[in-house]
Amino acid sequence: MEKQNPSLDNEYKSRINKVFDYIETHIEQAFSLEELAEQANFSKYHFHRIFTAMVGETPFQFIQRIRLEKAATCLLMNSSESITNIAFRCGFSDISIFSRNFKSHFNLSPSSYREEKLANSNLSQVNSKTAQEELKNTMYFCLQSQTIKWRTKMKLNKSVEVKNLPQKTVAYIRHTGPYKGDEKLFERLWNQLFSWAGPRGLFGKPEFTSLIIYHDDPEITEQDKLRMSVCIGVAKDTKVDGEVGKMEVDGGEYVVARFEVEAHQFPEAWGWVYGQWLPTSGYQPDDRPCFEVYPEEPKDGKFIVDICVPVKPM
Repeated sequence: MEKQNPSLDNEYKSRINKVFDYIETHIEQAFSLEELAEQANFSKYHFHRIFTAMVGETPFQFIQRIRLEKAATCLLMNSSESITNIAFRCGFSDISIFSRNFKSHFNLSPSSYREEKLANSNLSQVNSKTAQEELKNTMYFCLQSQTIKWRTKMKLNKSVEVKNLPQKTVAYIRHTGPYKGDEKLFERLWNQLFSWAGPRGLFGKPEFTSLIIYHDDPEITEQDKLRMSVCIGVAKDTKVDGEVGKMEVDGGEYVVARFEVEAHQFPEAWGWVYGQWLPTSGYQPDDRPCFEVYPEEPKDGKFIVDICVPVKPM
């Protein structure tokens, strides 16, 4: 049997990733099959079959799931926002259809889902004396950086500030599936991306930086459907090919929390940002993707990482 050409396989993945990026950026609007096929540069007659075979869902099953999972995140992160408004922001034009599909997917109505999840979350915080101590963060305005910063008691945390980040163009390699604690997976993805970037002279450029974007909430999305992109900052006119894609990371206000962690401590750092810093900050998460920035190389098994979460005032 003739072996599959890996360069063609990568080209197909790249085209499907472009569709993912387009859907995520325009999630609130209605989509047509022709529109999505155009993004992938496939004929509409073949696009549906190719997408379904590669992703395991039809294009519109994928869109429906992404919208419902985004809505579930918004219900918890924006607890004062109306369910109707969240439904509209996530691309549902009819609240009754949204409620029916949400219950079918999560086995709970939107209101019950919010009530149950928030109750469990609040209980776990109240029952933890350590959590209560670490919630005592002191806010101050830094004249030098012109940003709001916090003093915290979280041992892994080095600094926390809210600042305006510029829009960034990145080249990426995307992974779909489980990734938690899989150091070999991350190492392989970084090696692939750096092997592509090195011969193109992209290291050392002013826009160069290393980051990982998480497109889905691991508490909501099934593990085999989680999407994650390892990225480097590149110039807007950088050409990409094969398995390497290119996208824009939205700018705006972010909380940037710096940590020094070992590989197994990343979940603890993320949990602190969401479970302890955010509830006392006066901010709530915005809808843009979260990401990690790596300002320097890891040393002695420890990583310096900036966890960046988009925020807006309560």
